Parts: sequence; structure tokens; C-alpha cells
Amino acid sequence: MHLKIRHRTEYRYETPVRYSIQELRLTPSDVAGQAIEKWKVSTPIKASSSLDAFGNVYSVFVQESAYTSMMIEAEGEVMTQDAFEFLDAPKAVSPYHLLQQTNLTEPTAAMLEYFSSSLPKKNAVDEVLELAAAVQETILYFPGQTNFATTAAQSFAMKSGVCQDHAHIMLGLCRASGIPARYVSGYFFAEDSPNLASHAWIDFCADLTKGLWLSIDITNACFTDARHVRLAIGRDYYSAAPVKGVRSGGGGEELSASISITQLN
Repeated sequence: MHLKIRHRTEYRYETPVRYSIQELRLTPSDVAGQAIEKWKVSTPIKASSSLDAFGNVYSVFVQESAYTSMMIEAEGEVMTQDAFEFLDAPKAVSPYHLLQQTNLTEPTAAMLEYFSSSLPKKNAVDEVLELAAAVQETILYFPGQTNFATTAAQSFAMKSGVCQDHAHIMLGLCRASGIPARYVSGYFFAEDSPNLASHAWIDFCADLTKGLWLSIDITNACFTDARHVRLAIGRDYYSAAPVKGVRSGGGGEELSASISITQLN
């Protein structure tokens, strides 16, 4: 598939922001299943870019002049094909690091008991897929009830959430079962489901020796395919977030984000 993606994030503030630092992971990489034809990230001032510990393209910019609005835009074209197997780069973060829980993924005793019959005994594909199906069936897709700070435990208690919540619950349960797993942020092309344009799923390590990871979209109950575009990987949402930052001043904040994905001929 030949996909054109445009991702715009705009912030407006009640009073001037005096100082801010923004971290961006808005640049997809050439990996299995995707080739970047062209890509541009536009920021209010020039950003410096490098690779983070997970191999994501990581950009930072600092604003020291007062402002009351800010626009960040990423746009480009990506060629995609079906792919759900990914091999670690030579200096990749050890899979064992991705056994550690975070505040967003830590499962409660109630979660572990509820999913006990579905918890994998090993990192076999069929067992992990069974767990993914159980999470998808249990946590109803319901936009608006959760946000970026919602934990797996909170989403489980509500039995509802969105793709990010599906991913965090799945990460927590995989790690509790001794299976390294990582969060994936990205885009999903579905003309009939525009709410899924900004998307999240997980990779689990199927072979520790080879550094082989398999990518599962819990929300759509499938392996990743040509509809998926990977942006970044991390331990959870925080370490893979497309846009995050800290600021001084500004008062109340109004955030608007829009993503459009179109298929080109």
C-alpha cells in the first residue's frame, strides 16, 4: 500500500508559556513491512534529532520565548506491505529489560486471576494469541473514557478503553508470564474507522536468542499487516509517545490533534 499521512498537533494556552521542552517520536523508520518514501516534521523552531535507546528517531526542541499557541506537524508517504516479524538491531535494548513492569502496565492481583486461564506458559504464538483474544473480548473499545495516563489496572477495572489500554494490559500480562513485550505506537489505515488512525499495539519476543519479535494488534485481533505504520517502540506509552513535553507557565491547555491517512494509487 502507498499511504500518505498527515499528523497535526496544536496546543493553545490561557496565558503565555515561558519555557518548554518537547520530545517527538514522529518519524517512522525503514523496517520490515514499511519503506519511507518521504517524511517531514515541522516544528516552531529547529529540532535536534538522534536515536534513543530503542532505536527510535527522537527529536527535541526548546522554546525560551513566550508563546500562547504551538503547532507540530508530521507529513509524508510510506510504502507498506504485510509484516509481523521483526529482528532486533545489533545494539538493541535487551529483551530482558522489557520484562520489567511500569506504572502503566503493572497488573493487579484481580487482573492476573481474571486472565489466569489465558496466561501463556511460554512465548508460543498460539498461547500469546489466545491471551490477546481474551484481552480484546474483555476490554470493550470505548473512546473517551480513558486518556494517556490511564493505567492497565484502571482500564481493566472499567472493562473498557482504547488501543493504548489494550496494549498496556497485554504488556502487563505478558511480562507477568515471563514474556518480554514492548509497546508500539503508530498509525492504522482504515477508511471506515478514522478514530483508529493514531494507534497502538504490542510486540512480544518469540525467540530470545535471535531477538525475534512478533507484532500483534489486540484491538483489531490480528497480526500487523500493510495497514500498520510503526512510529516508535518502548516500555509503554510514555517512552514511545509521538509528542510529549514539559512547560513553565501557560495556565490551562487546549490540545487538538488530527490525523489523516489516504491511500495513493
